[in-house]
Amino acid sequence: MNPFPLSAGRPYPLGATFDGEGVNFAVFSQHATRVVLCLCDETGRETYLIDLAERDGHVWHGYLSGIRPGQLYGYRVHGPYAPEEGHRFNPYKMLMDPYAKRLTGHPQWDDALYGYEVGHADSDLSFDKRDSAPFMPRSVVVDPAFSWGRQEQTRLDIPWSDTILYEAHVKGLTANRKDIPYAGHFLGMASDQILDHLNQLGVTTIEMMPVQAAIDDRFLVEKGLTNYWGYMTYGFFAPEPRFMSDASISEFQQMVARFHTAGIEVILDVVYNHTAEGNQMGPTLSFRGFDNASYYRLAEDKRFYNNDSGCGNTLDLDHPFVLRMVMDSLRYWVEVMHVDGFRFDLASSLARTGGVFNRDGPFCRAVRQDPVLNKVKLIAEPWDVGPGGYQLGAFPAPFREWNDKYRDNVRKFWRGDSGTAQDLARHIAGSAQQFDHDMRPATSSVNFVTAHDGFTLTDTVSYNQKHNAANGEDNRDGHDHNCSDNLGVEGPTNDPEILAARAHRRRNLLGTLMLSQGTPMLLAGDELGNSQGGNNNAYCQDNEIGWVDWDNADPDFLAFCRQIIAVRKASPILRQKRFLHSRTRAVDGKPDLFWRRADGEAMTESDWHRNNLNFIAIEMRMARGTPAYERRHGAMYLMFNAGARKNARLAEALPGHYWRKVIDTSGQAGKSSFPTSKVTVPANSVIAFELCSVDNNPQSNSVTRDRKAPA
Repeated sequence: MNPFPLSAGRPYPLGATFDGEGVNFAVFSQHATRVVLCLCDETGRETYLIDLAERDGHVWHGYLSGIRPGQLYGYRVHGPYAPEEGHRFNPYKMLMDPYAKRLTGHPQWDDALYGYEVGHADSDLSFDKRDSAPFMPRSVVVDPAFSWGRQEQTRLDIPWSDTILYEAHVKGLTANRKDIPYAGHFLGMASDQILDHLNQLGVTTIEMMPVQAAIDDRFLVEKGLTNYWGYMTYGFFAPEPRFMSDASISEFQQMVARFHTAGIEVILDVVYNHTAEGNQMGPTLSFRGFDNASYYRLAEDKRFYNNDSGCGNTLDLDHPFVLRMVMDSLRYWVEVMHVDGFRFDLASSLARTGGVFNRDGPFCRAVRQDPVLNKVKLIAEPWDVGPGGYQLGAFPAPFREWNDKYRDNVRKFWRGDSGTAQDLARHIAGSAQQFDHDMRPATSSVNFVTAHDGFTLTDTVSYNQKHNAANGEDNRDGHDHNCSDNLGVEGPTNDPEILAARAHRRRNLLGTLMLSQGTPMLLAGDELGNSQGGNNNAYCQDNEIGWVDWDNADPDFLAFCRQIIAVRKASPILRQKRFLHSRTRAVDGKPDLFWRRADGEAMTESDWHRNNLNFIAIEMRMARGTPAYERRHGAMYLMFNAGARKNARLAEALPGHYWRKVIDTSGQAGKSSFPTSKVTVPANSVIAFELCSVDNNPQSNSVTRDRKAPA
């Protein structure tokens, strides 16, 4: 007999909600005929089976008095098993609550996890009666209350123009640090050592690779590998159990609180385009068993799945309850877990309506009008593998977007490819051709030269080819289009000239990134010189290949990273909200952007179209239309030289001012101030100058940066 009195409860909120006296259980299924709640003891054994008899629309619900946080549970759902009609109900399969806030672990691979008989002649049309419960984790009732203390405010709200992103994996960033308690876990991520490193580096916002509960694909497990990156989500509300040391969600909340205390935002990389259940040959873990025909976008033959994600299935955000689940999940991570925003994996899939990309479709509309979500940072990965899936620049504000064209074109310019200077110039100015429409800001482009998917910065200058043998796919996986350059030797070398050239190239790439308009993103470990041995797809490498190597950090490059980030943060001219289009400013009659040749003269149309063009210079000021409260005197003068050493000329400084060199990637000693316009630009280097005013004290040679006077 069930010791917990059952009453009708409510159809909202979905999931298991503790109110101090008991728990309300509510789940969605449009096509089920019976929903059974399975209460489990601490070992996971099913102790009570309770029919949720109440049904309000498509929500099944009931309230159990006396249930406390920590209670384990699951579901068994009855309905038609008719794959050709899109239905795959199978009550022999224990299901995870789609709204579970905590999970006891991960599925253990066994043929019983599949709704069909593996190896049967009828394939997925067959029906399997084996019980999957011994191999499934249990959902856990939680009390999400957490004492945030001084961090009761849910977000830091750092302006986009001040934002410097740092993409990191929770385990990968910390696993190699022997001096960090709880290395590899949320608490290790928020250790003093990591926070101090990030603050000294100067980044403002950490973009965490997936932290929602994810599975290890069966084919990886059978090869002794794991889905290290975590882009195979099966729990959109539950933190990844491997990152928790005592299975309490408060560890995630504590991590966020410590980041906020350190002045650093937390953004989550989230995967709502597909689930871990794969295609018709995949397991039945949750969504498929609750209502396959509602949760997934099915093909014309409903036995099969639309696969715009490339991972076997695609969530159907046209369905109101699926969209509701995504929105509820996002709000949960903001309101309960206090994160500051999201990066949406394969966001083009989320924005499809009827299978076609629609920037004004249900998902984009829902997010833009939501009073919680329209205040946090939102970043789209603007592509998927479906038809018409590449949509760079097409997302509406307030979304920002990963800009892979920036990555490729910056790499090509510094590699010495012909005809790339004009592309570089566009990107330095904020990629306006993609993003300057519909009143989108100049911060819309998330600029990066490296990300988790691809070579690290060190590998970009050390390898011409990918080296993914450790992934067990005969080096077939990963990108072939890397736009990389080994500078003479494939992989590690002791040749001092090659090592110096590689270090120089890294400074050029990162220098370009931090001097470009837009929002810069740095890959964790790049500042240390981290290498993955040429593996450009380390998604399954939960080991020394995928972890950041702290022991062999490059202190000189780390110092340069800190320097160039400090220069960016000190200059409002480098991080503007308005696009620069060489428009004349009313305040002083000067253009906000002026392109120059090495001799200081204006670039002509024919100059731009020279295939051997490898030098561009930019004189940059605050954009025309900048309001008085944001205006600043002064200018920046940037030189990008991918050729031989050049004798160049700066623009004439204003009376009482001169140019001060703030960045020189060549590492050569030389003058830092230039009262005249002549300057030597080292080969293959970036140089940045700042226009400074002479100190009022005639006896002083110091320079004061003119920051506050209105233009």
